[in-house]
Amino acid sequence: GLDLIDVIKTDGCLTLRINRPDKANALTEAMLSDLAVAVEDADQSVLVLTGEGKVFSAGADLEDVRNGTLATSPAWERLSSAVARFKGLSLASMNGSCAGGALGMVLACDLRITVASAKFFYPVIKMGVLPQPSDPARLAALVGPSRAKRILLAGAKLNADEAFAIGLVDVISTNTLEDDTQKLIEPARAANPALVTGIKTLIG
Repeated sequence: GLDLIDVIKTDGCLTLRINRPDKANALTEAMLSDLAVAVEDADQSVLVLTGEGKVFSAGADLEDVRNGTLATSPAWERLSSAVARFKGLSLASMNGSCAGGALGMVLACDLRITVASAKFFYPVIKMGVLPQPSDPARLAALVGPSRAKRILLAGAKLNADEAFAIGLVDVISTNTLEDDTQKLIEPARAANPALVTGIKTLIG
């Protein structure tokens, strides 16, 4: 799994990059576990989740789903819980579309930035599975209950503009994604880590 996750540490920032572009960055159980461990062990003040290539992540690796229980694995929840518990600023820097369970770690982040070409969907209603336990409440907290229902019960596929309009993403990158990501994280990276944690705690 770890060869498919790039772990980059630079001056107060931990970047985890899903590096499986030939498979649309689909996630296996091993990859989810590697991501979760990296987040749980992180002591940086900023966490950035991103992907290599044109897709952020297509969600569960379908081979893994067919061969076992990846669709309902606790590994998804472990990862999103680790991201939600991260004491610093967490950011999903989406280099492309994000689908299914992969949205879990994105919803658990503090902020979300995306390239303009990305699409977002969570097709559980078509797959016949429940979403990961914490995802619907996190989704509803961002976009409101009726929009969460449109995404989860009506299988809506949103483009970046729609996702931005409803609050699913915070920024659509207009420069390079890397530059715009750096701009977003710079204040938190430069601040006292205890201050970042303190502000997050006050927001709730």
